[in-house]
Amino acid sequence: MDTEHTDRAEDTALDAYSRVVTGVAARVLPSVAALSVRIPRGAGAGSAVTIDAEGLLLTSAHVVQGAGDGSAAFGDGTETRFRVVGADPLSDLAVLRAEEAAVPPVELGDADGLRIGQLVVAVGNPMGLAGSVTAGVVSGLGRSLPARDGRLVRLIEDVIQTDAALNPGNSGGALADSAGRVVGVNTAVAGYGLGLAVPINATTRQIIADLTATGRVRRAWLGVAGVPVPLPPELTERTGQRRGLRVVEVVPGSPAGVAGIYLGDIIVSAGGRSVQDGQGLQRLMLGPAIGTRLAVTVLRKGAFVDVVAVPTELTR
Repeated sequence: MDTEHTDRAEDTALDAYSRVVTGVAARVLPSVAALSVRIPRGAGAGSAVTIDAEGLLLTSAHVVQGAGDGSAAFGDGTETRFRVVGADPLSDLAVLRAEEAAVPPVELGDADGLRIGQLVVAVGNPMGLAGSVTAGVVSGLGRSLPARDGRLVRLIEDVIQTDAALNPGNSGGALADSAGRVVGVNTAVAGYGLGLAVPINATTRQIIADLTATGRVRRAWLGVAGVPVPLPPELTERTGQRRGLRVVEVVPGSPAGVAGIYLGDIIVSAGGRSVQDGQGLQRLMLGPAIGTRLAVTVLRKGAFVDVVAVPTELTR
């Protein structure tokens, strides 16, 4: 009797799991395209996700690097040409516009609400196998992925790590939660059993909006570099913040230097948000910050000091 009860319970759990995965696949698959592009080094392929009813597609920047257009094929047999609206190698995101808007868009979610162990489903076109679905869990959060654009090097922050199987061709495809909301764009295969995805959150939504509107992403520059350090216990108890960013470099004449930020200062907040590492400061350095007054609080010789910096536009 106990064995029969256990078997039934396992069957019920498996059915529930299968229903979630098949439901996500049914919701997301029609909106995912297989991309084909011509680039200087030959032919390229990848995946893309339809994000609005007017034919905008979201993919990985490295999928369309060096290409101005290409073709997109959907699971229902629809094929259309697309042009690259804008690509941002420093976030590994690109926005495309299809000539014909024939499929429904996905719902974009918020990766900031993900939890380790949560079920996720990857949808894409690995190894030329269109409309492939794999499932797994969120196996890590807050990862960083280096990205380069010419001489500029930047960390893509809050990258999602998943064990949902990813292979070449999955890049640019959807990583969806159990409700079918797209929470990430699959961007890399780091090793067997390990995949990475750029999160969909407030920062990347701003990047997508900038690419859609102007074809490029403007970034702000403060001119400071730092390393995370623990805050004194009494300050942690008082503020609830465990770490700050110790300043190890200030570019002469930079916005940080003009504002009066010095070597050895510990930045604890900027723009009203806590800063505990370089990524915490980096996420504030997007277009809207350019030319605005940015309030920065630093810890200097045991006392909090408030300064105001005016970030300038980062140029390549």
